[in-house]
Amino acid sequence: MTASPSEAAILADGLTKRFGDLVAVDHLSLTVAPGEAFALVGPDGAGKTTTMRLLCGIMDPDEGRAQVLGFDTVKESELLKERIGYMPQRFGLYDDLTVAENITFYADIYQVDRAERDQRMPELLGFANLTPFQSRLAGNLSGGMRQKLGLVCALIHRPRLLFLDEPTFGVDPVSRREFWEILYRLLGGGMTIFLSTAYMDEAERAHRVGLMHRGKLLVVDTPKAIKDAFAGELLEVRASDLWAARKILAPHPLVRQSLAMGDRLMVTVAHADAAVEPLRQALEAAGLRGVQIVGARPGLEDLFVQIVRRQEE
Repeated sequence: MTASPSEAAILADGLTKRFGDLVAVDHLSLTVAPGEAFALVGPDGAGKTTTMRLLCGIMDPDEGRAQVLGFDTVKESELLKERIGYMPQRFGLYDDLTVAENITFYADIYQVDRAERDQRMPELLGFANLTPFQSRLAGNLSGGMRQKLGLVCALIHRPRLLFLDEPTFGVDPVSRREFWEILYRLLGGGMTIFLSTAYMDEAERAHRVGLMHRGKLLVVDTPKAIKDAFAGELLEVRASDLWAARKILAPHPLVRQSLAMGDRLMVTVAHADAAVEPLRQALEAAGLRGVQIVGARPGLEDLFVQIVRRQEE
């Protein structure tokens, strides 16, 4: 999904932000189309949160400029803030207020009139499946319910564009899925969503993905196009001692890179068929048991590691 500059929901050109000697965002340029879900992906310290604060008009860039919904993020930041929703990593819920009272508080901040909030609150509570819990104190909500409440508060003034900074960090998988079901419904209504995440599987739900590392935007494309650009073939390796397996395979001449993921290694080779048996023999010769090696499809995380290592080399 692409947009011309005049139609873009987000247009960033050379955005740069420094903190002393640290370049947190390094000449970032990006266009996001209306109605698009765009995921900014990268590890902690990549510059995701700083990028989002620049785009929301919370922070001014040292170089470059950005327009969001047609508003200059520096010169028209107050007008912009009225038209966007922003949910930071630690959304400011008040634990001693109920669900309904928290929503009312944010309706007051955004100056939502009485008639509008009387219509909007029941809609949003039902939308987020929070209606039965509107009298519960926010401090007594589960992590997933707190995130949904934060989302409702960010939506109370009908924003056209929603910024979400790692919205499901630390939330259980079921709650993450429920949260995304809500986001898909928002997208169906025409909203633009810009989110940051460290979860690669979550990023694959977006229309397009930007991979970010050390302040630089390395690549921007659809999840499928990014995965299709993976160089080589991927093997999934399991063994009785994964640490020992990685130590054995890392220097192997057939191995381009290896990545530990939970209880398995994701190993990149030039040709999977030619590599399986030699790698199995190397592991078994070292005394490892339970060796299993099968072909696998690359994910965003595999490609991210590949791109970063290419740059470092």
